[in-house]
Amino acid sequence: MGASRSLVVLLFLFLMLISFSSAYQGKKKKQYKPCKQMVLYFHDVLYNGQNAANATSAIVGAPQWGNLTILADKLHFGNVVVFDDPITLDNNFHSKPIGRAQGLYLYDSKSTFTSWLGFTFVLNTTDFQGTLNFIGADPIMVKARDITVVSGTGDFFMHRGIATIMTDSYEGDVYFRLRVDIKLYECW
Repeated sequence: MGASRSLVVLLFLFLMLISFSSAYQGKKKKQYKPCKQMVLYFHDVLYNGQNAANATSAIVGAPQWGNLTILADKLHFGNVVVFDDPITLDNNFHSKPIGRAQGLYLYDSKSTFTSWLGFTFVLNTTDFQGTLNFIGADPIMVKARDITVVSGTGDFFMHRGIATIMTDSYEGDVYFRLRVDIKLYECW
């Protein structure tokens, strides 16, 4: 009886050793595929004191040394900008808008050119009905950067995912266009 018990213990230890060995492949990491994907563009025209008819955004907060028509020196630290920008399917500012990007960005660093974004895509077309909400840090000098899609309404009810944003065009401090590659991984 003692020998058979030793054999069982030895077999158990052998199996444990095999299961924890470095040759064991283990569970493969699941590759997630988006349930919805789209690429949209939004166009921001900052009010500069002379372009009220075209402006889609305005500085609403500035540091003590700044003003509300020109972004603060250097890295724009302390500026808060609200926007109501047109969203298009291509990078042409004059294309028919399919919705509006509404929200704010604030320049939040004294050491690097970066901002924090919080905004909503309000979409109202035959293809897209509803909203998508975005939030995250935007290290502006990085070519492609990710922000979080936190939720949505309508066709995007409870959707979550990642939006990769890239500056598609930039004209001084007055105009920029962002390419937004949206990948939704939770779709209800």
